[in-house]
Amino acid sequence: MLKPAVFLQALGAGIIVMFTAASANAATITLTGTIRDFNDTHEDFEYKIKTDKGIVQSTLGGDGKPVYAGNPFTPTTTGKDNFDQWYRDVPGVNLSKQYSITLDDTGNPPGIYSYTNNNFFPIDGELLGNQGRKHNYHFTYEIASKFTYQPGQIFKFSGDDDLWVFINKKLAIDLGGVHQTQTGIVNLDDLGLTAGKTYDFNLFFAERHTNKSNFSITTSIALEPPSVPEPLTIGSTVVAAGLGLWMKRKQKTAHLA
Repeated sequence: MLKPAVFLQALGAGIIVMFTAASANAATITLTGTIRDFNDTHEDFEYKIKTDKGIVQSTLGGDGKPVYAGNPFTPTTTGKDNFDQWYRDVPGVNLSKQYSITLDDTGNPPGIYSYTNNNFFPIDGELLGNQGRKHNYHFTYEIASKFTYQPGQIFKFSGDDDLWVFINKKLAIDLGGVHQTQTGIVNLDDLGLTAGKTYDFNLFFAERHTNKSNFSITTSIALEPPSVPEPLTIGSTVVAAGLGLWMKRKQKTAHLA
């Protein structure tokens, strides 16, 4: 289903910026999320190796982040303060960037979208760097999307290390811990959703230990790509008008002063 091609968003001080909504074509879905890079000295990274379900609570927090449920019951984490840094920008602790993955329609049958990367190291040589290793092994990745529920939809993930999927803000897949590749599958028909209604989809991934990183999605959910801003030149006329209005207001204020 097509979204409006263009919309206007007003920002502070009377500046108006033009954006264009990104949308997937019939063959692909592109999802953009946030990667956060950590030093290997962070207490939750290069720590214990173990399957570790129960790190997060069953309901997503009001800020759209997982709520820590862990220690003393989850041995691969070291407490709430450290875990709360995983999916938040924390100066002096992590660096972040946007990163996109593209799910392709496999065509067998049509409407099944897939992304598989058995060498998932998206920030090699970037942000905090590889820290003397072949790859950058210490990062988290989160994706927030929406979808319209239709009966029969499924979501499957295979990978390492931690992976949590929340659907309608409820935990649907828990692959927590530092481990070899594991697989989780959720049939959306089991979640009590209403056909034709739109719901939130949130995915949280962590790569916490050498020496592998696998990331694989297979789904029949038509996840909606997030809206992303186009360069300001696309709406240059509108932006210029907004800037002009702001400058006039500033000049008038200065004159009155």
